[in-house]
Order: sequence, then C-alpha cells, then structure tokens
Amino acid sequence: MTGTGEPRGTFVYDGDCAFCTMCVRFIERRVPHKATLVPWQWADLPALGLTREQGTTAVQWVPAGTTGAAGAGPVAIAALLRTSNPLWRAAGTVLGLRPVTALAWPVYRWVAANRHRLPGGTAACAVPRPPAASAG
Repeated sequence: MTGTGEPRGTFVYDGDCAFCTMCVRFIERRVPHKATLVPWQWADLPALGLTREQGTTAVQWVPAGTTGAAGAGPVAIAALLRTSNPLWRAAGTVLGLRPVTALAWPVYRWVAANRHRLPGGTAACAVPRPPAASAG
C-alpha cells in the first residue's frame, strides 16, 4: 500500500498471471493509493467474503470493514483508482459511470481472455476454458 492512513479496501488480483502482476506493479509505482493489493492465491478469501471462483474470474474490490466483493473487473479498478490522488480519482470516477463501465466490461473480458498474449503475459496467464458440454 502506498499513501498514508488506513486502507480503504482490498484489491484482489491473479498473482499467477504475469500480465496481471505487471499491471499491479505499475499501480504500486505510479498510482498512489490507499488500498491493499493482494493476489487471490495469498488472500484470506473467506475473511474477505470471496470465493476462489471470484478470484479466478476477475479482479475484485472489497471495501474496508466489509466482506464480499463490492465490484469486479472495471468496477474494482474504478474503486481502486478512487482511493488515489485527484487525477487518478477522476479517472476512477469516470470509469465508474454506468455507461463507461458498460463499455469497459467487453474490453476487460477481451483483455482477460487474451492476457497470455499481452506484454508480460505467458502461457501460464491463460484463463482455463470451461469444459465442453458432452453430447449425449
């Protein structure tokens, strides 16, 4: 966590994904924030009110003093940005607007599905596909 004061929430991401970790390192270096950033693999998911499935599906935001995700994907990113300085807070506010969030979800899903192909990504970053339904 950077900045001062108590964390305003916990941002949970996939620590096994090199692309996700690279993005979090960027946040740690460039975005002053008041949040705890933790890979879901190291997080106490039950204490946060999260499931393993939520951790593997999208980044999650859990506000301080609560349990359960208050947002996933771009909603979680917007919440994290709103704990920062005025510039990043403004970006988080815009991202949190319903029309912008609605547009951001398809982009987020595309990035998540292709993160192994993005800078810093490796084959280990690929999101497992659900098993195909058996014909029967």
